[in-house]
Amino acid sequence: MSLQSGAEGSTGYLSRLSTIVSTSATQLISAPSQPHRTEARRALARQALLTSAVAAILIAALIIWFDAQEIALMPPRGTASLWPFRILTDFGKDNYVVLLLAVLLLAVLLVAPALHGPSGQRLLAIGLRLQFMVLAISVPLIVGELVKWTAGRGRPFVGGEANAFNFTPFSGTEAHASFPSAHSITAFALAFAVAAIWPRWRGLMIAYALLIAFTRLVLLAHHPSDVVAGATIGIIGGMGVRYWFAARGLGFAIDDRGVISPVAEGPLEGVAAGAPAP
Repeated sequence: MSLQSGAEGSTGYLSRLSTIVSTSATQLISAPSQPHRTEARRALARQALLTSAVAAILIAALIIWFDAQEIALMPPRGTASLWPFRILTDFGKDNYVVLLLAVLLLAVLLVAPALHGPSGQRLLAIGLRLQFMVLAISVPLIVGELVKWTAGRGRPFVGGEANAFNFTPFSGTEAHASFPSAHSITAFALAFAVAAIWPRWRGLMIAYALLIAFTRLVLLAHHPSDVVAGATIGIIGGMGVRYWFAARGLGFAIDDRGVISPVAEGPLEGVAAGAPAP
């Protein structure tokens, strides 16, 4: 291969990479285009309102009647036998989960321009799903951080006693960052996102999210109400991101009743329509 042909190949790769990146960004911020998005938006509003109302009642009940009792039953922090829970809980740590998905997305982005035809389109379809999962977790995490800062709830036994009403709003300290649980936001948002793409995995992902939430209680990192709040924010945030993608025909379809369902495996609608074959 000559130096000239090598340079042309490099230029072609960079051009395809630039096209994929720009097309992807443009699709995400484009105006909604799907005909039944209004029905889907109304369904989302109903689901979010109902979920929030039920969660608010449950959270209030837990704070008043159960949180202090539950953490008093847990083993002391640092108990040696809790080492399996310390390992398991990291599978729901927001930095680890988001970083892993971001690395996978970057790998797809770098490899896709070098592939041609259907194989390139299939890899771009995987990239679109990864985009969805990253945003479905990141968006509720941002909301959760704002709520944490605003609430300023003390973690279990901060202050020396099982006080469920230990709130210091706007404190911004780690000791007062209990409400909501970021691990629960991450786990339930990831569970929702994976189940939204691959419904057959729903049961497994629910079990994963519940396990992560349980580790936060056993390790005295959070109160039960913190976990419920995190799960609620994670699920509603994931629902909102799914609607955003579906309204633009990216990976999801909306039927005439406003029900959102994943596009079948293979080249996804938004990718196939918007990105050129590498």
